[in-house]
Amino acid sequence: MSQPDGQNNTLDNLLSESRTFPPSAEFAAQANATAEWYDQAAADREAFWADQASRLHWDTQWDQVLDWSQAPFAKWFVGGRLNVAYNCVDRHVEAGHGDRVAIHWEGEPGDSRRITYADLQREVSKTANALAELGVGSGDRVAIYLPMLPEAVFSMLACARLGALHSVVFGGFSAEALRSRVNDAEAKVVITCDGQYRRGKPMPLKANVDEAVKDTPSVEHVLVVQRTGEDVSWNSGLDMWWHEVVDRQSENHTPETFDSEHPLFILYTSGTTGKPKGILHTSGGFLTQAAYTHDVVFDLKPDSDVYWCTADIGWVTGHTYIVYGPLANGASQVIYEGTPNTPHEGRHWEIVAKYGVSLYYTAPTTIRTFMKWGADIPAQYDLSTLRVLGTVGEPINPEAWMWYREHIGGGTAPIVDTWWQTETGAIMISPLPGVTAAKPGSAQTPLPGISVKVVDENGTEVGAGGGGLLVLDKPWPGMLRGIWGDDQRYRETYWSRFAEQGYYFAGDGAKYDEDGDLWLLGRVDDVMNVSGHRISTTEVESALVSHDTVAEAAVVGASDPTTGEGIVAFVILRGGAGEQAGGDQAVTALREHVAREIGPIAKPRQIMVVPELPKTRSGKIMRRLLRDVAENREIGDVSTLADSSVMDQISAGLNTSSADE
Repeated sequence: MSQPDGQNNTLDNLLSESRTFPPSAEFAAQANATAEWYDQAAADREAFWADQASRLHWDTQWDQVLDWSQAPFAKWFVGGRLNVAYNCVDRHVEAGHGDRVAIHWEGEPGDSRRITYADLQREVSKTANALAELGVGSGDRVAIYLPMLPEAVFSMLACARLGALHSVVFGGFSAEALRSRVNDAEAKVVITCDGQYRRGKPMPLKANVDEAVKDTPSVEHVLVVQRTGEDVSWNSGLDMWWHEVVDRQSENHTPETFDSEHPLFILYTSGTTGKPKGILHTSGGFLTQAAYTHDVVFDLKPDSDVYWCTADIGWVTGHTYIVYGPLANGASQVIYEGTPNTPHEGRHWEIVAKYGVSLYYTAPTTIRTFMKWGADIPAQYDLSTLRVLGTVGEPINPEAWMWYREHIGGGTAPIVDTWWQTETGAIMISPLPGVTAAKPGSAQTPLPGISVKVVDENGTEVGAGGGGLLVLDKPWPGMLRGIWGDDQRYRETYWSRFAEQGYYFAGDGAKYDEDGDLWLLGRVDDVMNVSGHRISTTEVESALVSHDTVAEAAVVGASDPTTGEGIVAFVILRGGAGEQAGGDQAVTALREHVAREIGPIAKPRQIMVVPELPKTRSGKIMRRLLRDVAENREIGDVSTLADSSVMDQISAGLNTSSADE
């Protein structure tokens, strides 16, 4: 949302939270990190990061920890050489852990694969040999358009082994989205599959690739994994079956070493101009921060823990916390192909019980979906192995946090609410589970070695109790090294807002509470200006979700002749609450509840009960579309929605639903 000239971007601080949950003495005694880490990192950041880099195997030691002389382009561990895939696979086998399970893979239809580190070494070597046979070498780009199959992991690591850059494209994206990403990166090979299982049915995937590669001059080969066995069209000059090319390869491959700053991958994220931004990450710094954060944020014990991150491989969370972080740390993990409600709404808990999952990392939107389905579902399963719970993707409402702790974590498991971005590469702000007294809804504090500030429009830090813009004021190892092929866009997008101070601006709003803990308030674009008060949508949504009938809420600002903007809320009710919560009386009760929680200024002008919210397939709420509805505008592009019919239901309902003032 554009701001009037000179308007201060300080946010009103409305919600307060006083509940805290310190770790048990038993948990704290065995935790991987201690409170001293903060002081050590503050005393000598570069020495701290050098210690974290020493977790990895380096073929050549670095000469310099950080070169920031060409800011905003960083170089970390300058002169160091390593192979990322060797660090994630071979070194564990060489250390005697070849029989340890790397991946418990669970297919949506119920098929499964058990892949040890020795198996992983063989499969990655064969994949690397296959790609090399297809002409892929150091610096080449490979597009990976796959669902959650083991071959996606093999492909990413094979690229890293060869020094090729992978560009993973989410399997829910269209042919046009794939084409634009392939062409921007000038990918030489596309790796895909015949189809994927989605909500119990085989869905075609290769057809999108066929459409995309009609106009991708750089593509020389399409490598196709057989998953569903559905018939697919075949271009004999281009298409090759994975099993025919990869299975016949040697199981041995010698990885070569690459410079610490050698590019590792490109990952495209949406741009405001319409053209996706190819976020570029490099090798040594990224892997250092991935391994460090995965170890301390989840308190990983690789000999005994079973870790499960529910993200898709197509998002950065899948890169850092499914492939690189866990495997660099020698973890055993679950990878699940399907959706949380196939064939039933207890599928996640069934998987937790089957594999004895102890560390579980998912999105707040998924947790709120579980709330909507009801606490009686997880109660049917043995979740006693869970010892650390994590959230990622957006701020978590305090009441969703409490539900997660109580019904999934048995009332004892620490929750790590993590903030980071595609651009940051790895977690930046999070509690440490054995150190921090957790506070529902707050990401709390930057990790040791990370430096952030909340500042006003002029770049001046706000004090305790103040809100504003979240900035990163010092470079970090996992940071993006630019936008692929567009250095100027990189500078303008991330560094121009506070160029004078040299701050990276994340695009998010945040606040400090009275204790100095950080609260993320969502994108600055999602701030509403009501009668001169700048109110975060996140705070109003949290107030709504704290009502015992509400499972999920989305809030937007709509033009209002009196207040400038009026607050319009869309709510989904919890399982069983629908019968007693309908009608004007329930809406009035919710409006009054918000007024009590955070003040009359935040009382929604309208509240609409809806069956679902418009979400992308990664689970993010598309508030832009809700603003279109609230403003009575024509609905914008719905192509990235998981279910485009949701907008028709919402539009029809809003025209007949308005609360009396």
